Amino acid sequence: MNRLLLIAILALSAFAGRAHAQTEQQTLVDRSTLVVQEMLGDQNATEARNLMKRAKGAMVCPRIFKAGFFIGGQGGGCLLVGRNASNGAWSGPAFYSMGSASLGLQIGVQDAEMIFIVLTDKGLQALLDSQFKFGADASVAVASIGAGVSGSTTAALRADIVSFAQARGAFAGISLEGSLISNKSDWNAAYYGKPIGAQQIVIGMEGQNPGAAPLQEILARYAQ
Repeated sequence: MNRLLLIAILALSAFAGRAHAQTEQQTLVDRSTLVVQEMLGDQNATEARNLMKRAKGAMVCPRIFKAGFFIGGQGGGCLLVGRNASNGAWSGPAFYSMGSASLGLQIGVQDAEMIFIVLTDKGLQALLDSQFKFGADASVAVASIGAGVSGSTTAALRADIVSFAQARGAFAGISLEGSLISNKSDWNAAYYGKPIGAQQIVIGMEGQNPGAAPLQEILARYAQ
């Protein structure tokens, strides 16, 4: 699926979706769909594509913005999707935010796109938590591959969650340590038109919105 065709599908999907979804939530879903296509479709993303074949779920963060001038921080919107073990179908997205803060002599700006490939049920349950902090739970192994972050294939194969990133800007890499993932229940309710929990969406497959179809289709393509 080329970029122009994907953009056309996204436009038609947005037109067909519910009126309440034509807002920030749908914009995040559309951006996430493009990020999955661009990052997993890259010729250098062989490791990530191989890991997707055994993924239990995925978290996509289409723009993590990090800026620093003595006091630094990073943040952005993300979405989490789960994969049905029996038929390989992907769930609708549950919405999250990522944020962190740090102190130090750092000057620069960085804009990154990230995909977290979830390889175990334990990793998926950790992200489903209302507030999961990277590095705080020693029982959840997180590894990194790809440009902008360091890691190894061996470490990735043993991990519960593998991060895959593309980064631009003054910082050499992305540090996930201390980053907090928080559930956005109000966004879930707005996107699906009713109060619905992340567990119901990602595990129960109960969230239905036609605007998420292109995202589900592109994930299915790379998880084959």
